Amino acid sequence: MALPQLIPSHSSSSSSLTHQPSISPNAVSPYLLNPNFKPFFNSSSLFQSRRFHRLSSLRCFASSFPEKRHPYPPQSDESVRLPLFPLPLVLFPGAVLPLQIFEFRYRIMMHTLLHTDLRFGVIYSDPVGGTSDVGCVGDIFKHERLVDDRFFLICKGQERFRVTNIVRKKPYLVAEVNWLEDRPSSDEDLEGIADEVESCMKDVIRLSNRLNGKPVKEAQDLRRNLFPTPFSFFVGSTFEGAPKEQQALLELEDTAARLRREKGTLRNTLNYLSAASAVKDVFPSS
Repeated sequence: MALPQLIPSHSSSSSSLTHQPSISPNAVSPYLLNPNFKPFFNSSSLFQSRRFHRLSSLRCFASSFPEKRHPYPPQSDESVRLPLFPLPLVLFPGAVLPLQIFEFRYRIMMHTLLHTDLRFGVIYSDPVGGTSDVGCVGDIFKHERLVDDRFFLICKGQERFRVTNIVRKKPYLVAEVNWLEDRPSSDEDLEGIADEVESCMKDVIRLSNRLNGKPVKEAQDLRRNLFPTPFSFFVGSTFEGAPKEQQALLELEDTAARLRREKGTLRNTLNYLSAASAVKDVFPSS
């Protein structure tokens, strides 16, 4: 599901690694596949979406891929080595990401992963800010190797991690990482905050449909019985065109803080849509 134009309530900032690999992955997230989306800022971040929109078709034939799972539940104080795949997008726990692997070094990585645990780290990278040091594990659960040695794969976001040390840079990036978990919240009503965020999302969807001339109907159950923490990740994954804001949300280690920040962004977006709707009522032809 994609939300319309988002207006973040905070200035997005994230820590970064000194290493900044130069890559051109043929990849795009399923929640960055809205060609009609017009972001409020940093529109260049959607070049992958426009260029590689065809990858959305992966979701249609994914069930034909061979399936293999190698889960290994991490401990928060455990440091492990993880191959990293820098991308101009942010993967959240629970989100699904289709990728096409064609660059030689990442094909080497894929051959290694196919004989190990099929897990790698997706980490946000952009030419200006560099490579962030907080990312999300991608667990490959569908893959197809093509005759020219390219790979189509679909992975699902799992645990978050923080890079503590770069082990090597060639042929691909490998780092030591520690796992990130949200700290236990205080006596805040997480369920109540999550319900408020869901209500804001429904209002944004309703007004967006109205502005786009689509039937205005009550949005479905967006929480889908999710607990507050996974729901906060789901909300973050819908913030199209704002990877820096998504990265800031991914790095937060407090569910309540993440939900409050998302609520602020949704309310700002709702105010913008309300104003646009009022203008449309006064000037219907525009």
